[in-house]
Amino acid sequence: MDEPDPGYAPLRWAVMPTHLADILAAHRAAAADDHRDPDELAARAATLAPARDFAGALRAGGLSCIAEIKRRSPSAGDLDPDLQADVVAKEYGAGGAACLSVLTDAAHFGGSVADLQQARQASGLPVLRKDFTVQEADVVDARLMGADAVLLIVAALDDDHLARFLARAGALGLAALVEVHDARELGRALDAGARLVGVNQRDLRTFTVDHDRACALAAGIPPDVVAVAESGIRHGEDARRLADAGYDAILVGETLVRADDKRAELRALIGHPVAPR
Repeated sequence: MDEPDPGYAPLRWAVMPTHLADILAAHRAAAADDHRDPDELAARAATLAPARDFAGALRAGGLSCIAEIKRRSPSAGDLDPDLQADVVAKEYGAGGAACLSVLTDAAHFGGSVADLQQARQASGLPVLRKDFTVQEADVVDARLMGADAVLLIVAALDDDHLARFLARAGALGLAALVEVHDARELGRALDAGARLVGVNQRDLRTFTVDHDRACALAAGIPPDVVAVAESGIRHGEDARRLADAGYDAILVGETLVRADDKRAELRALIGHPVAPR
């Protein structure tokens, strides 16, 4: 059985803002009370229909977009408290999104498992479960709820658990978006075997966005790894710069959730020619 208190990077998170530390603490407290056997959960997951090809959808031609569904965030506050996940998912699909990212954290982001399931059914697109993965059972839960990909945040995991979670995701046929914030984390992600890497441009300590961070790290991502730029993508020019740097995809949340015309906003972001890395 997976230990409920995995080895992680406590010093890295110790300097995070209080609300982020609280989010991780809440998830780890829940994990400590979770005594389910990941192998038994995986046996149940093995009976499900195969996951949709999340990573493949991001390399369908030109810069693609993972469009995010969330009602609020600790950094931005309320974005759209009355958001209907299925309605927004259909708009994203009509606008050309390649995949969806759906928050399932209720307490801090206003998300739910139902949001993920409704968005996936309404759109027909591959869906990332966007949440804090702190134990092996969380990886299997993502598959059981119907997700096609799971988020692994390098800053919150040690090397052993990062590798274990990647292996578990692979055994389930689940893509793993491995999120990094700097060159050191990128090296750890690649050493663990990540095939889908997201560079988050938002600073974990200050929540400020460095619009040059993804471009600076792009050359370190091998050509056969799918590269995703995250956070701070405001308009078509931001998207074009990232495509020029060699990113296959962008993950966009706040800009799209706040947009009055989500289809038009998406169309302005996608399709830019992706330069080789």
